[in-house]
Order: sequence, then C-alpha cells, then structure tokens
Amino acid sequence: MEFKSKEAIYLQIADYVNEHILLGRWVVNEKIPSVRELAADLQVNPNTVMRTYEHLQQSGIIFNKRGIGFFVSEPARRHIRKQQRERFLDRDLPEFFKNMYLLGISTDEITERYQVYLNENYKDHEDE
Repeated sequence: MEFKSKEAIYLQIADYVNEHILLGRWVVNEKIPSVRELAADLQVNPNTVMRTYEHLQQSGIIFNKRGIGFFVSEPARRHIRKQQRERFLDRDLPEFFKNMYLLGISTDEITERYQVYLNENYKDHEDE
C-alpha cells in the first residue's frame, strides 16, 4: 500500500479495511486479519494498525471478540457508506467540480469515462 502524505496513516489503513468490506472481500461476522498480520502485509507498525482497529471499532464497523480477534460488524457496510458518502460529498466533490470547471470538462465526458471505469474495474461486482 502506498501512503499519501496529506492524511494520517491510520485513516488510510481504515479506508483500506473499509474498501475490503464494501467489496465483499471481508464479510459480516468474519474474522479480519490480526493486527500483526495486517501490519506485516502493509509494512507498518502494529501500533498504527491497532489505532486503526480502535477507530473502526468506535465507528461500529468492526468488533472485538476478546482473545479471538476482530470481526466485521453487521451494520459495517451501512456505516462505511454513510461516512464515506458524507466525506466525499462535503470534501472531494467540490474540489472535483472546481477542477471540471477550470479544465473545461463536461458532465457528458465524465459520465462516459465513469461507465468505462465501471466496466473495466467492477463488471463482476454487484452493487447492493
């Protein structure tokens, strides 16, 4: 995973976990990688992953079974979509619109490219 300098690493790892849940790679009531496993996979300090898991647990996305590990919660997908949707609409979309305006990009071009992107990247993924 390549980290961006603008956002805390633990939040970027949270986005990584959230994406795995939204894409169905990690499912409800299924154990997710341990703190040590994910830290090794992402080549980060286990304390950073622990901070991520604590953040996600407070958000109701994962839960801890003491001595067993962390699991995806029942309402995880709903919580993730709500949080990320709000963040996208409030923060990312205004910046996107500004760039469209400055670069003279039409909504028709965006729609066309969006469809191509979906076909190339998510043709096997059902939207729920």
